[in-house]
Amino acid sequence: MNKSAAMIGAGLIGRAWAMVFARAGWTVRLYDSHPAQLANARDYIAASLAEQETAGLCDAAAAAEARIEYVSSLDDAVAGAVWVHEQLPEQLALKRDVFAQLDRIAGDDAILASSTSAIPASKFTENLTGRARCLVAHPVNPPHLIPVVELCGAPWTARATVERAHAIMTDVGQVPIVVRRELDGFILNRLQGALLTEAMRLVGEGYVSPEDLDKTIKDGLGLRWSFMGPFETIDLNAPGGVVDYCERYGEVYYEMAQTQLPRRWDEALVRRIERERRQRLPASELDARSAWRDRRLIELIAHKRRTRDSD
Repeated sequence: MNKSAAMIGAGLIGRAWAMVFARAGWTVRLYDSHPAQLANARDYIAASLAEQETAGLCDAAAAAEARIEYVSSLDDAVAGAVWVHEQLPEQLALKRDVFAQLDRIAGDDAILASSTSAIPASKFTENLTGRARCLVAHPVNPPHLIPVVELCGAPWTARATVERAHAIMTDVGQVPIVVRRELDGFILNRLQGALLTEAMRLVGEGYVSPEDLDKTIKDGLGLRWSFMGPFETIDLNAPGGVVDYCERYGEVYYEMAQTQLPRRWDEALVRRIERERRQRLPASELDARSAWRDRRLIELIAHKRRTRDSD
């Protein structure tokens, strides 16, 4: 199989995808119209791949780095690529424009994917000649360390496109899931949004502090969720499995849901949480803390790979 990919946009997501494909043996052309963005991406990628090699997540950092070419021409980026992945700002008009260009210049065998977090593919591919080869491949940030990717086609996306995308994502070491029909926010963001909305309500109505809310996840739910999902969790949380759990607690959760009314993230609440967060982490230390997060993710992924045979 031709293993050539084009990444459109060299921001945090684009450079991460470039690493995913390059460390899996693909050649990658990373495109951006801003030279400074490409230079920043080059430096970031070199440092990150070296760190990943140390942790065992990348076999040969120098070889992976050499497989990435940095280009400022969209035509050069797309030429010969079988996987073309857009990661530009969440602006519908921008995505319509770039997908129209990609559909004109990409080879007939190329899949056109978008990393959009919330815009369904049908909104920017409907009028394309090659719309059957277009889909969303939504990652989690940062995708070079968090492997799940949501594949969601438009109503006209060919089944073969989704199947090829699934095979390619698996080949580069990601964990693809298929979203069977379009919905705003896809799967992960809807789950995350439900939790965040309830977290905002609990803090906003004075039930818990932001710090203690975070502890509830990182030292509670998050420990299990790092290696199993919610359905497996409940399957193991009652002697008789899922049916037993739902018989025991289904009504309790239903009653709780009656009080979990949607709450807007109003400015006063957001600023209050911001103040408490800045007391714990000054704005000047955000970048350093993000780097700390990435190191912890590297350690977690390395651990999960070492124990993969027991899954």
